[in-house]
Amino acid sequence: MLFALGGFVFAGWAVRIPAVAHRMHAAPGELGVALLAMSVAAVATMSAGGEICRRRDPTRVAAVAAGMLSATVALPPLATSVPQLAVALSVFGVAFGALDVAVNTVAVDLVAALDRPLMPTLHAANSLGSLAGAGLGGVLATHLTPAWHLLAVAPLGVTVAVLAGWMLSADRVPRTSPSAGAATADHSTWVVAMFGVVGLCAAFAQGGLDNWGPLHLRTDLGASEGLAAAGYVTVQAAMTVGRLAGSALVAAAGPAAVLLIGGATACAGTTLAALATSPWPALAGLGIAGLGLANLFPVAIAAAGARGGARGVAVASTLGYGGILLAPPAIGFAAEAADLPRALLLIPVLVAAATVVGHGLRRHL
Repeated sequence: MLFALGGFVFAGWAVRIPAVAHRMHAAPGELGVALLAMSVAAVATMSAGGEICRRRDPTRVAAVAAGMLSATVALPPLATSVPQLAVALSVFGVAFGALDVAVNTVAVDLVAALDRPLMPTLHAANSLGSLAGAGLGGVLATHLTPAWHLLAVAPLGVTVAVLAGWMLSADRVPRTSPSAGAATADHSTWVVAMFGVVGLCAAFAQGGLDNWGPLHLRTDLGASEGLAAAGYVTVQAAMTVGRLAGSALVAAAGPAAVLLIGGATACAGTTLAALATSPWPALAGLGIAGLGLANLFPVAIAAAGARGGARGVAVASTLGYGGILLAPPAIGFAAEAADLPRALLLIPVLVAAATVVGHGLRRHL
């Protein structure tokens, strides 16, 4: 419920960004600064979130953060100026960062308590929530203003957060020793950092495909606007399918094999998408890439949490979100220096790096 709620609420805001920007006549640079304020607040909160979850019950932190995320999603569309929007998004970003670390910390404890590889399935719930939030936002866009849309989302999200918090408190998830702050063997600090690097590379790939895949289809391959928009949906849908099957794959083949096979698949798919000369092969490449990327970040964050507890989750989440932030400008600068298809080849390079690092860490999985 909490994973799905986070995806649903954030996607509801994301699909209304153009309308909010148009209403306040925000220039692209001004909007970028406001969105950067949200990202900086989220990353700063993630950095501190591990310590908060170590000292407090992460189930309560997750429930409170989910309620805060749901309540504050109504603030950005109420802003009347770009500075107000930046402040509103900063508050929203704090809630987003807190929820990300807390819910993944609870998930790590749950996986340890049940001794089952549930992380991919839980992240699939986030993907399903994102698809649902984006779909609902698209439907409501022609009927409701962003303010009324997100004001309707807010009480629904708060209700779900309260219900999820009550259920978690009624059937408390046992805390594992890493989450309680105990040190683990075999140099856990650098192991956690390396799993964070795997998460960063995987998140960079997702952020790059989400932001530049549709533009590549439209400008380089001549796809229609509808077909170009399908590029984003293709990646998200493929990742959802891959994550729904991820827990069974990890249980059957092991996390090391899932990282290796997923990384190789993602490399092949992103290379095909970048080098294709027509839209349909590129779309196929995006789908293959989504399937390959699906479980890289969940496996990495589960391993980081198992080694470092809440602090490990915070490190992996911060690096992962940093990868999402880094991807759009990095690929943009590379496209200016060369062209977009060749710039997109940065993605398989980083996915290959994640695969090599993950394979090197196989004994720690």
